[in-house]
Amino acid sequence: QVQLVEAGGGLVQPGGSLRLSCAASGFTFTNYAMSWYRQAPGKGRELVATIAPAGESTNYPDSVKGRFTISRDNSKNTVDLQMNTLKPEDTAVYYCHASYMWRTYWGQGTQVTVSS
Repeated sequence: QVQLVEAGGGLVQPGGSLRLSCAASGFTFTNYAMSWYRQAPGKGRELVATIAPAGESTNYPDSVKGRFTISRDNSKNTVDLQMNTLKPEDTAVYYCHASYMWRTYWGQGTQVTVSS
């Protein structure tokens, strides 16, 4: 069955860094664009990074551009999110997402808390 398993969340101080990882299985990973979303308490789910199936392009909203970097390893079926210069407003549950045509899959989420 399809699985997206996130790891790497935790508590970090403002200005710190974290690296999230997502391991995918159960589908043809190289067909899918991969993304990371986040959802803060009381807010809607927000897209924070997307990478094309072959890794040829990436996209970020202004809120994380220059601080977050998405990457993928198609030989390992993994996608990572490197988060630098973290801010308290980055606190959220972060979700891995896969999309191809009408098919979409979600991971279970991993908590990231930025606090001193």
